[in-house]
Amino acid sequence: MTTPQTAKSRSHIGEMMDRSDIKNILIRGVNWLGDAVMTTPAIGTVRQVFSDSRITLLATPLVAEMFSSHPWINNVVVYEPKGKHKGLRGRFKMASNLRKHNFDLAIILPNSLDSAIIPWLAGIPKRIGYATDCRGLFLTNGVSASKRLMVGHQSGYYLKMLEYSGIISEKMPQLLFTTPDEDAGMVSLLADKGISSNDFLIGVNPGATYGSAKRWYPERFAAVADELAMKWGAKIVITGGKGEIDIAGEISGMMINPSLNLAGKTGVRELMALIKRADFFITNDSGPMHIAAAFNVPLVAIFGSTDSSTTYPLSDKAVIVRKPFDCAPCMKRECPTDHRCMTAVTVDDVINAAESLCVARRHDG
Repeated sequence: MTTPQTAKSRSHIGEMMDRSDIKNILIRGVNWLGDAVMTTPAIGTVRQVFSDSRITLLATPLVAEMFSSHPWINNVVVYEPKGKHKGLRGRFKMASNLRKHNFDLAIILPNSLDSAIIPWLAGIPKRIGYATDCRGLFLTNGVSASKRLMVGHQSGYYLKMLEYSGIISEKMPQLLFTTPDEDAGMVSLLADKGISSNDFLIGVNPGATYGSAKRWYPERFAAVADELAMKWGAKIVITGGKGEIDIAGEISGMMINPSLNLAGKTGVRELMALIKRADFFITNDSGPMHIAAAFNVPLVAIFGSTDSSTTYPLSDKAVIVRKPFDCAPCMKRECPTDHRCMTAVTVDDVINAAESLCVARRHDG
């Protein structure tokens, strides 16, 4: 008969095997930049527990680029599910490549079936992940779906999975890393555009990849940027990916003060260096919001359709602006009604939040 204590013991990988046998670890990364930032405390925990092991991250191209230089990761393998790893043949190709690495353990952070099947096909002997989406058969240490309940920040969701697998360490921070050359390159790029290293730089991030329901309005971003540029004597840079080029252009065109529009003109590494350089950041709920939080850049985040109780910027230098409505958070890509969660957020709301944060920082010294 299996007792609760026995079941608990069997769920802890630390009690099931000698950690000295784990020398080569594969971490299957999540697919979105913001989510990837929130996995870094879990990655740091794996690094601390298995301090002498080699850790490889398997990730889609953008996330792989984010981690291409990171102190907790030894190697990055790029997974292209819409490219050369598309379809069944592509999955087998990816698994064959992984098999050559002779991994001892796979830690699978996403919940998809695909993310569990590939380590199984690769013959990795120990495979940890949440036993969701009918994938328990492909895991040797499947954490019950009942343990998935979100408590607090989403970073804790990944840590909880490790905890139930016996992988526990002291609290680890969110951590991103840029190289000195990348930082110097961004300083040089900005200098060429008239922004010196001594200028107070405000980053404005109007995009959100998930959908338009998460986006505040270009004319309001422009008004906030103009007001703070005048009050703080700041320079403005507009950030975003290729999908935000039009929105960024609208903001730049509406502004009275000059701005530098870099939307669609930076790769992930350059974007990270740019956000790291910023003295302040104004953003929707987005990947760049989490990047700014990881670099400890003071920020105001505007939330509407998404859940600020679980995906808030993990930083004590962040202020969230949101309006409570019964329909929010709805987690929808497009608003089916009148977008009231965003229309209710005013320019003054965001300016006041920014100024309150700056006042608090001055009082803290």
